Amino acid sequence: MFKTLIALVLALASSLAMAAIDVNKASQAELEAISGIGPAMSTKMVDERKKGAFKDWSDLTTRVKGIGDGNSKKYSSGGLTVNGAAYDGQAKRAEKPAKAPKEAKVAKAAKETRDAKESVAKK
Repeated sequence: MFKTLIALVLALASSLAMAAIDVNKASQAELEAISGIGPAMSTKMVDERKKGAFKDWSDLTTRVKGIGDGNSKKYSSGGLTVNGAAYDGQAKRAEKPAKAPKEAKVAKAAKETRDAKESVAKK
């Protein structure tokens, strides 16, 4: 009887540990209970959430630096959800603005050097 009771308690505890935790509703401590989420990441999540709820996994990965495809899979398998949805591999980061071509950077540096030399020559 006692063994059965302990087995039931352990089964209940393990099922509660695997319960889904929604990033939009979870406390910082609840977020840290997810495997791979530490104090730094949970703080980033909570701080971004203060600006507005996360719409979906894509929104989460775009707004919180350090969460990419790999971490999304890991967090989701650990029980993290966004608006009740588990990660399905579809989150994409927003396009980053194109970097200036190297030639433009070199030309800008050359112009700054010329301007500096002209400034010294005039003195």
